[in-house]
Amino acid sequence: MTSVIHDIGYRHYDGRRLGRAYAVRSLFTYNLRAAFGLGRPVKAKIMPFLLFAIMLMPAAISVAITAIAAQVGAGRDINLIRYSAYAIYLQPLIAIFLAAQAPVLASRELRFHVTPLYFSRPLSRLDYVLAKFTAFTTALFILLATPVTLLYVGALVTKQKHLGTHTLHWLGGLAGCLIFALVLAGLGLVVAAFTPRRGFGVTAVMAVYLLSTTAVAAVQGIAENQTQFTLAQWAGMFAPFNLVDGVQVWALHAKQSAPEPPPSGLGGPVFTLVCAALVAGCVAILYLRFRKAGSR
Repeated sequence: MTSVIHDIGYRHYDGRRLGRAYAVRSLFTYNLRAAFGLGRPVKAKIMPFLLFAIMLMPAAISVAITAIAAQVGAGRDINLIRYSAYAIYLQPLIAIFLAAQAPVLASRELRFHVTPLYFSRPLSRLDYVLAKFTAFTTALFILLATPVTLLYVGALVTKQKHLGTHTLHWLGGLAGCLIFALVLAGLGLVVAAFTPRRGFGVTAVMAVYLLSTTAVAAVQGIAENQTQFTLAQWAGMFAPFNLVDGVQVWALHAKQSAPEPPPSGLGGPVFTLVCAALVAGCVAILYLRFRKAGSR
């Protein structure tokens, strides 16, 4: 037999290798865009942008009323919504965004079994998890911080008194938005990561939010009826929005927005430690979940 050598024109890649950092940045950008439906069909953009627009409406109305009041001489420093309270008052909208978009980041790649492809690159499983977690945290922060910043811009435009105080409260509000984003992103991704079906993921995230909020409200109501006010305050730790509000009250010196403040004394530090442990625990669970998925 005679052998034939075919020249298929294979050449080694001799360009610049972008490395691990570039892969992490690319994954972060991809997931951040995916959280708002960018780069996907039009129907994928409807829900996130509709919720974003609705989130802005109360802030816009607040600014408009403040401007009208200033024009007619009804006084200044009129803020219908406090910076630190915005997320508490609009938590149903935030929960819908969380439920709708968390499965987009956590479930699709599990469903189509493509996670091992990511790890064929110079990308560790921790890099993969942190990129997703950071991207979703950023998306939630944008959702929360934009209307809060709109309120602050409204205070500047209407020339409110005590702008220094407004600035401090706005910065505190942004810090609260970041804490909300960290906690909610972790919870949403963890719940969604355990089902490859987006529909199940949406239902599961909403169920966790509704059950925790309803159960805590019921316990607090019963405790207050029995004059167990300290128990009612501690119960708030088991609902994510109440938990973060407790951190805002203690660490950021914000006014209470949740039904119950954190207990005096150790309440504030305990709420803060639980919040930090929750974020760290969610990242650890995501790492274990995707490490298992990537090993198949």
